[in-house]
Amino acid sequence: MNAVSGKILWVDLTRQTCSEEAVPPEVYETYLSGLGLAAYYLYRRIPPGADALGPENVLAFVSGLLTGTGSMMTGRWMVAGKSPLTGTWGDANCGGTLSPAIKQCGYDGIFFSGISEKPVYLYIGHGKVELRDASHLWGLDTRQTEDTLLAAHQNKRSASVACIGPAAEKLSLIAGISNDQGRMAARSGLGAVMGSKKLKAVVLQGAYPIQAADPEEIKRLSDRFARVAAFQPPFLNGFGARLLGVLMRLMPLSMRQDGILYKFFLQKYGTTGLNQYSIESGDAPIRNWAGSSADFPGQRSASVNPDRIRARETEKYHCYSCPVGCGGMTHFNNGKADTHKPEYETVLALGGLLMNEDLESIFAANEKLNRAGMDTISAGGTVAFAIECYQNGLITREDTGGLELKWDDPRVVLNLLDMMIAREGIGDLLADGTRLAAQRLGGRAREYAVEAGGQELAMHDGRNDPGFALHAVVEPTPGRHTIGAYLYYEMYQLWRRLPNAPRVKQLFYPKKNKYIDSAEKARWAALNSQYTALLNGAGACIFGAFLGAQRFPIFEWLNAATGWQKGPQEYMQIGWNIQSLRQAFNAREGISLRHAIHPRPIGDPPQTQGANRGASVPLQALTRLYWQEMGWDPETGRPPEEVFARLNGHKTTREEKEYAHANH
Repeated sequence: MNAVSGKILWVDLTRQTCSEEAVPPEVYETYLSGLGLAAYYLYRRIPPGADALGPENVLAFVSGLLTGTGSMMTGRWMVAGKSPLTGTWGDANCGGTLSPAIKQCGYDGIFFSGISEKPVYLYIGHGKVELRDASHLWGLDTRQTEDTLLAAHQNKRSASVACIGPAAEKLSLIAGISNDQGRMAARSGLGAVMGSKKLKAVVLQGAYPIQAADPEEIKRLSDRFARVAAFQPPFLNGFGARLLGVLMRLMPLSMRQDGILYKFFLQKYGTTGLNQYSIESGDAPIRNWAGSSADFPGQRSASVNPDRIRARETEKYHCYSCPVGCGGMTHFNNGKADTHKPEYETVLALGGLLMNEDLESIFAANEKLNRAGMDTISAGGTVAFAIECYQNGLITREDTGGLELKWDDPRVVLNLLDMMIAREGIGDLLADGTRLAAQRLGGRAREYAVEAGGQELAMHDGRNDPGFALHAVVEPTPGRHTIGAYLYYEMYQLWRRLPNAPRVKQLFYPKKNKYIDSAEKARWAALNSQYTALLNGAGACIFGAFLGAQRFPIFEWLNAATGWQKGPQEYMQIGWNIQSLRQAFNAREGISLRHAIHPRPIGDPPQTQGANRGASVPLQALTRLYWQEMGWDPETGRPPEEVFARLNGHKTTREEKEYAHANH
């Protein structure tokens, strides 16, 4: 088949066996590859009610359908499984080099079941698949692990490594999976699943080519897109971005966003380009979501000015097939240490959320968490929770080993993170995130645990963009910020390709319009979910999609790669299939499909100062309208029976029968 390998690898860690399975062609046409392929097999192989840290959970590493075909910004890989953090469908997304490496090994995905008796790693070379002893790696951090494995597998062809650090080994529910020395697939706690299976790493070193149906057409489309991505004006700077944020805060109007503007900042600074803009405009939460831009004004937020971060950059890097290159390596500790340039989420989670003005500590914490393999978003949210609990008497100095927890203290941040990573003292309570910590503390602790469905929220405030709050509670994996927002809909500009997509006509519109519980806003959200699911099936980066559907030729690339002749609406149907399948996974678990969210991010009660003063989100009405727009039950969120019938109607393969017999 074109663009895909047509098979996946199953690794049974209990029995220490590996076997290949052919993927029926109709699966690709229904769900693509990537996230859709993972959802198809995990729904069929993970039994309802399975323990997320038990042998029945399946952990999937998948590559996107477009990866390796010559298309651009399509090198994302995903890991998926039942989340131990939320108890729902879980997935995490990452760039780096692993996505093409999966396909170069001859597979579209690698699926792990069971639990190994001792630490192991999976090695796949050209035509060789082996589980190898990893006892000597257990206890090493992610960078040490990757260095050791790369040295052991030096060859004419470089290897790609995904691995876990000490946080996942100790089953922290906010642990992620590292690739390329600290690029993290961080969300959903799937690092803990890898740790529970005693799977330390995956090492990929294949050399199989990836074919496309029409490589000349892909090249033509990619050349056109590269010209758009290359345009970069010279006048941008961090101070100007902050002033723009002040203007947007003071204006009674919102401005429709074109993603080309965001690309300008992204290419120069990476994701930190709008740090101060986001604080000033109300996008970034402050002081555990209880504060506002008034509490962290310009003289304080100057600590995270993107020019200060860029000044520490020693080299830029690009993910696979990316012409933008938002990544970079930076130095800290007077140039004695290096770390990946901290992302926007990391800087704000360890900065404004904690009232921390010490940039050096943010760099140090970023490296500490990357090496440990712990999600920086959840870690920052958990530290903020702990500080507020301490200040309200729910955590004492005796609990913390004498450490006084207070805002704007970098020593508190670094010490608490050390304890969380090692599961020592109060860190053992905090290592599983805010929801479980609040349950264990009891009392009023729940008031300070800002999360949705058990996952700490990213640094985008629903009071500023209600779309972030809506997607945090309706998505199959809760608390995520990379699926949809009103901002995303404006940048995707789907109305340029889809006749049924509502058009955002006005360049400026009243801010109050964002808080209307209209069917149109729900339509935006439903199309966001479908489009982003399609992107995740293709392995595409949302930063490329932010440039607009008229510039990012995802539909044409898919046709040129596969030889299909599908239109945009048919591809959006595939996105709906993927989204509905993930929702069906949760429905089968018998859990509420509307995830609970803390009242602060939805303005309950509204803030009285700052950029988001007076704002509240009509979440209940929007949820019902979203489910209705998706074609799901508007009262419960359950997908229609055709989704379950399609799954049941797919022919059971010989491999599936053997799997069921062996595991049940």
